[in-house]
Amino acid sequence: MTKTKLPPSIKNGTLRIVPLGGIGEIGRNMTVFEIDGRMIVVDCGVLFPEESQPGVDLILPDFDYIKDRLHQIDAIILTHGHEDHIGGVPYLLRLREDIPIIGSQLTIALVEAKLAEHRIKPYTHVVEEGDIENLGNFECEFIAVNHSIPDALAVFIRTNAGTVLHTGDFKMDQLPLDGRITDLRSFARVGEEGVDLFMCDSTNAEVPGFVPSEANIGPVIESVFAQARGKIVVASFSSHVHRVQQVLDAAYKYERKVCFVGRSMVRNMGIAEELGYLSVPEDTLIDLKHADSLPDDEIVYMSTGSQGEPMAVLSRIASGNHKSITVGPSDTVIFASSLIPGNENSVFRLINGLTKLGAKVVHQGNAKVHVSGHAAEGELLYCYNILEPEYAMPVHGEVRHLVANGAIAVKTGVPAENVILAEDGSVIDMIDGHCSIVGEVPCGYVYVDGSSVGEIGEAELTDRRTLGEEGFIAIFAVIDAQERKVLTGPHIQARGMAEDDSVFEEILPDVRTALDESIANASATTYQMQQAMRRVVGRWVARKLRRKPMIIPTVIEA
Repeated sequence: MTKTKLPPSIKNGTLRIVPLGGIGEIGRNMTVFEIDGRMIVVDCGVLFPEESQPGVDLILPDFDYIKDRLHQIDAIILTHGHEDHIGGVPYLLRLREDIPIIGSQLTIALVEAKLAEHRIKPYTHVVEEGDIENLGNFECEFIAVNHSIPDALAVFIRTNAGTVLHTGDFKMDQLPLDGRITDLRSFARVGEEGVDLFMCDSTNAEVPGFVPSEANIGPVIESVFAQARGKIVVASFSSHVHRVQQVLDAAYKYERKVCFVGRSMVRNMGIAEELGYLSVPEDTLIDLKHADSLPDDEIVYMSTGSQGEPMAVLSRIASGNHKSITVGPSDTVIFASSLIPGNENSVFRLINGLTKLGAKVVHQGNAKVHVSGHAAEGELLYCYNILEPEYAMPVHGEVRHLVANGAIAVKTGVPAENVILAEDGSVIDMIDGHCSIVGEVPCGYVYVDGSSVGEIGEAELTDRRTLGEEGFIAIFAVIDAQERKVLTGPHIQARGMAEDDSVFEEILPDVRTALDESIANASATTYQMQQAMRRVVGRWVARKLRRKPMIIPTVIEA
């Protein structure tokens, strides 16, 4: 294991930038900016677990770097309302509840609803594009950007050490459904002022050209609706207001009612409608408890679960466990979202399950039912040429995305040595507009597991993987501690293994011998006796059964 190179103490007049998530991964976005004893945080999101992290609900940024200095934070700035940018806010506010939260109207409404579920009443402040806020030692200007959720903002940060433009997630859709385009005029203006560091969304840096417009998706959804004969289920992110709007419009055109299904979908769309971001055609929505009274060809279920989440609505429909909704032949299921890296197996398994039920499944692989919310190579080229930054630091993406984004920066004239390919925990210092990596801080995964936060680690996950993949063996014996003899056992029981318990009769004499030898040693502890049994069984199982199960030996002194 390489030793972490800790950064030097920060000097006066230095801007220190520390990403605590979102670098080398899709999710968990969080960056700390610090100068002269004051800090701001840009975004605080979550990462969703992979199959190799059983039992984990969410993965948080590592707050250790700031948890002892929370009083120095002047604000949390949220670029937009997606979970990978706001989902970690409740867990940070548990540490200090009165940190001001700044964001656009929709973003603040979504995070306030989330915090209400955690019984946290935050201090929030709504900003719009063009607003400038003085936050301690930072002057922050907010710039409109287009994304797959309304009201996204980039933030231009001015400090005594230099300037930073952080895009958040963005693209350059020229025909957005809400008419709100990425404000390239403001990009050009701050470019003229001088952008020392450009922190730019990297997700689609490998994709050539331009991302198609959201407007292209509406006709495709309408064509699917036109052909559908039974019920329609559309799965999407619960925050994708534009996609839901297109589904509502198509349903109205083809005289279908729409039922929102899934707690987050119902909550978020209620907020979006109330604030005017979602226009619901008259007499189109119907409550779930009334939906099954309609004929199949008159209903659309707008649900969560497009990423194959096991407890989400769509997975429960596919497994036949949803109390109200079933699908079968003549029904249509639309996956109206992108495939997040790491979720491939879960999503394909879900598609196969729905197909097996007889449903027609429409997804990104066989129809244009989704466009990305992230700028492709052509759009990034425009931004670099407009801004002409001195330094580039790709953010929001896996390593391959960051490298591709850095290569785009070099193409437009950013010196290769000025491209900062950071990692979570990297410490970047800016002095008089000049940037360099000066060290790193510990920055691991923090797992949310039920009600516990940060209480399980890699060792526990390894145990869970072993239990799931290799099985479990328990060895039990009772001894007389005074007489130094075995009273009963050893007994062996196995779970999660193909073999019957009787297979272990072959090894029981050797286990008994090992226990007797350990007991004969007057100084042997109970732990040493347990380990003696464990070693015998472990070697035998590895040789005979070709398995490496979890082995739990227990010796009780009577």
